[in-house]
Amino acid sequence: MAATTFTFSKLRWAFVVCGLVWAALQTYIIHSFGFLWYTAVVDGGVSAILLAAACWLINNNLRYYQPGKGSYINILIWCGALAAICMAGSRWILPFINPDAIYSIFVGQSLIIRLFTNFLAIGWMAMISMIWYGQIDQKENEKRKAEAEKLARDAELYNLRQQLQPHFLFNSLNSINALIGFKPDEARKMIHQLSDFLRGTLRKDDQQQVTLTEELAHLNLYLDIEKVRFGHRLKTEISCDDNCGTAILPAMMLQPLVENAIKFGLYDTTEEVTVSIRSEMDGNYLQIMVQNPYDSQTSRPRQGTGFGLRGVQRRLYLLFARNDLMETHANDNIFTTIIKIPQL
Repeated sequence: MAATTFTFSKLRWAFVVCGLVWAALQTYIIHSFGFLWYTAVVDGGVSAILLAAACWLINNNLRYYQPGKGSYINILIWCGALAAICMAGSRWILPFINPDAIYSIFVGQSLIIRLFTNFLAIGWMAMISMIWYGQIDQKENEKRKAEAEKLARDAELYNLRQQLQPHFLFNSLNSINALIGFKPDEARKMIHQLSDFLRGTLRKDDQQQVTLTEELAHLNLYLDIEKVRFGHRLKTEISCDDNCGTAILPAMMLQPLVENAIKFGLYDTTEEVTVSIRSEMDGNYLQIMVQNPYDSQTSRPRQGTGFGLRGVQRRLYLLFARNDLMETHANDNIFTTIIKIPQL
């Protein structure tokens, strides 16, 4: 609102300057015909005031009404009518102020010229107003569109996150329920870990940027819960280059990747499985690689990566407007997921 008011203020001052220039120019022209400076100043002032009123009227109308493509003829008619009114005003007002016979004849003979000059001035005013306010409307429409897109994007990000949370929560509660009977201490420990994890999750916004160190600390809470669920079967290897700790990434980006790795790595086997997470800087990108073993006969990672990876890829697109920030590979019974986070 403040920016719009400032814009209108600049436009008004531009009108005032143009009006003074117009009055000075017409005063000089009238004086060049041999009339006294008083007569010339009165003629230029009155003509400028009438023209300014007509320009203000057409500008004020165009401020609130932008004509369509088929309505431009109406603007020309309005310009012609206002020019005629200005000419008539000059015809009656100027001889009344200065009743000199020679000057009155001059005014009568110059009416056609006054009509065309007024029409041109009012026409220019109308054209400038249409362009000016058209640009303002376009900027406001683009702003509203951007805000609407942002709201839609935020809603989709929130929806993606909400779909991830219940899946993990249900699994954790089922595991706690299974542990209560024969391992109450483990169940109590898992409840505390789940509480810490959810508390940290609720504090994070979908678009919040966190450092890799903070993200890994939160990921370890998730892994502690999963290790209670799977016991000795789940092993993790986390390696981070020294220059990666301060790199930023969207909060809660790694959990779906690791959850997917655990799903494909442990659900179809009773053996010990190692999930490895490695991060490094690749130019201006933070590159994170998650690997897990898989059974090509049951997991079939080539055909589907599950909601977790689809959600991550969609989230990366919504945040960075790019579809090339995640890739997956399946070679030698090792499934690899790589994401790249631009460091802006």
